[in-house]
Amino acid sequence: MQHGKYRFIVGFLIGPLALYALFVVWPFIQSIYYSFTDWTGLSPDFAMVGFDNYSRMLDDSTFWSALRHSLAFALLLPVVALGLALFFAFMLNVGGRRRKGAAVAGVRGSGFYKIVYFFPQVLSIAIVALLFQFAYNPNSGAINSALSAVGLGSVQPIWLGDPKLALWCVMAVLVWSTTGFFVVLFSAGMASIPKDFYEAALLDGASRVTTFFRITLPLLWDTVQSGWVYMGILALGAESFAVVQIMTVGPGGPAESTNVLTLLVYQKAFRDGQAGYATTIGVALLVVTLAFAAIVMRLGRRERLEY
Repeated sequence: MQHGKYRFIVGFLIGPLALYALFVVWPFIQSIYYSFTDWTGLSPDFAMVGFDNYSRMLDDSTFWSALRHSLAFALLLPVVALGLALFFAFMLNVGGRRRKGAAVAGVRGSGFYKIVYFFPQVLSIAIVALLFQFAYNPNSGAINSALSAVGLGSVQPIWLGDPKLALWCVMAVLVWSTTGFFVVLFSAGMASIPKDFYEAALLDGASRVTTFFRITLPLLWDTVQSGWVYMGILALGAESFAVVQIMTVGPGGPAESTNVLTLLVYQKAFRDGQAGYATTIGVALLVVTLAFAAIVMRLGRRERLEY
């Protein structure tokens, strides 16, 4: 069985690793190289400028504003989205009333609820952003119309036009669009936890809250940790770019209140013709993403529980 084992493994891995190196690793290396140039992105000619782009980035107030917003996305979105997903998944799988022959059961119709929660994942993030852009419209949007219908016509925020509210409005859209995926993911994990654990805890007088923190969360911790990293990468990457680019004025406004690093990279590269500087910001985004993943994996490290 050991004869030719390594040739067999290498034979299967060489193709995927070659594709990964070509389409992922090599573009990163190119970006780091271009960050030391004054390349415009339109001309084949460019010159090396050393660390000038990095010095410019550190003195750029727009960069620091976008970095703060990206960090807010990465820190707050996973907390809210994963917290809601854990709550809904627990209610769907464990939070129902006791039934005959089963001490632990989910709510009735849990399968239907999972479909409803997962529905936003079927929609493109661009479509979701457009729908909510219409909903946030201060004059004819669904939200202000609903406020008027219940007698709160005097409360008519301009939502995406208010620098104090715009970032929170965008975050709410991302929470709505991502929570359902993790509800289904955590539900699958909870379904594999033996019911005997819950029944024994309930017989000992444990409440549902106690069973969640003592049984469900520890046994799902690996899944939660992976979801945290995945959600943070989404918040730092394409998802935040799409909703900010489509929904906000500017985009990135008003008054740079919603600008994020991914949008700033796009603007510098394709709007301003400063591809060299844009790749510098991209390198900073890479460092932030890797640091975020490393911190989450380090702080979330705990003894592995198996069942």
